[in-house]
Amino acid sequence: MLEIEIKTPVKDLNEVRQRLEGLNAVHRGEVEQSDTYFTHPCRDFGVTDEALRIRAQGGLLTLYYKGPKLDRETKTREEIAAPLSDPAAMRTILQRLGFKEFAVVDKTRDIYDLDGVEVVLDHIVGLGDYVELEVQGEDIEKGKAALYNA
Repeated sequence: MLEIEIKTPVKDLNEVRQRLEGLNAVHRGEVEQSDTYFTHPCRDFGVTDEALRIRAQGGLLTLYYKGPKLDRETKTREEIAAPLSDPAAMRTILQRLGFKEFAVVDKTRDIYDLDGVEVVLDHIVGLGDYVELEVQGEDIEKGKAALYNA
C-alpha cells in the first residue's frame, strides 16, 4: 500500500483547526504517539531514504517500514505495518540483527477526515507544529488529486 502525503510546518494549529471546522471536517479524535526510529550500520536509511520504526499508540505497538519516496511533489512511499504482539521480542530481534535506536519522536495528533483525506494536526515535541494530509492507495496521481482538492 502506498502512503501519499503532504506535510508542512504551521505557526498556529488552532487557526487550521478552525478552518477545518468551517469546512465541516469530521473530527476523529486526538492520540499520543511515540515513534522509535532504528538505524543499521550496514544500511544508511538517510541515503536509501527508508525508515524503520516502532510506534506506540494507546498501548499498542506497531512496526513500520517506509520505503524510499516515489514522487517529488509529495511524500509518497510504500508503507508496511505489522502489529506487535511481543514488542520486547521484536526489539531483541532488531538488536541481534544490528539495528540501533537512534531517535524517539513524541507527538500529539489531532485527526480529522475531510472528504476522504486524513488531515492530521501534529504537535511534535522539540520540533513544533505540522499539518499532514494523507491518503492511501496504489495510484499516485489519484492520491495527489485527492490531496490537492481537499
